[in-house]
Amino acid sequence: MKSPARTDEIQVLFSDWPEHELLDSGNRRKLERFGPYRLIRSEPKAWWTPDLGDDEWRKAAAEHTDERGWQAAAGTPRQWQVRFDNCAFELRLTGGSKHVGVFPEQSPHWRWIQSQARAEGRSLRVLSLFGYTGAATLMAAAAGGAVTHVDASRPAMSWARRNQELSGLGGLPIRWILDDAFKFVKREVRRQQRYDALILDPPSFGRGPANEVWKVEQQLAELLADCRQLLAERARFVVLTMYSIDASSLLIGNMLSQMMRGAGGRVAVGELALPHAHSDKRLPLSIFGRWSAAG
Repeated sequence: MKSPARTDEIQVLFSDWPEHELLDSGNRRKLERFGPYRLIRSEPKAWWTPDLGDDEWRKAAAEHTDERGWQAAAGTPRQWQVRFDNCAFELRLTGGSKHVGVFPEQSPHWRWIQSQARAEGRSLRVLSLFGYTGAATLMAAAAGGAVTHVDASRPAMSWARRNQELSGLGGLPIRWILDDAFKFVKREVRRQQRYDALILDPPSFGRGPANEVWKVEQQLAELLADCRQLLAERARFVVLTMYSIDASSLLIGNMLSQMMRGAGGRVAVGELALPHAHSDKRLPLSIFGRWSAAG
């Protein structure tokens, strides 16, 4: 049997999205620009001290803290839009969460997903698990894929469909499924469904719509084994992104290589990071593994 070729090189992929800029980070915070607005959010991986002075940080339009949530300057909207190629995303300052609806460090994945889908020359059946507000889903659909988007959060699902509307992609074949990803995959296995591509962005911990508990360290191996049964004979790619501090890119590489044993192709692993606009620092944010049949 053909095993997937494995690269020993650990790649570091950087976002080059004009709508986002990491202006500075340090003291476990980061200063970013999303479109025209500067935001300050906590960042546990920024152990160093900032490069910019307090005067630059004070120009932020809004700041999020665990104690007070979002505190915005007068005139700052609670929501606005940014674009990535032919897709639009609505960003929001909502509730107690520091997340604004998009993870810019994942933009290299978005471009890679589109290149993989377009290179195949046919419409791919894509399964996007833990799809959140739909960035990767919309990228795959815009590149010609028929996408099944699964997420356990009703607000996130509504937000994703809003992004589809803003992007003008309402006519594309996207199936929106509000469900626990772990349970959904098991049902798809029983139904003998097949997909040409998988996109997975599991949280470290989460709850499903029926209060199902998800713990990545306990359930990821079983989920990947089930996902392997969903892959079609001519499957094209798998993308796995994780934010768990306890995991590593080598761990992901081991798991993807085991998952795709006998499939051929290539497994690559690494980190997603953001370059600083005013220094040579790089902010590591997540780890990833990608399998591609095309190598």
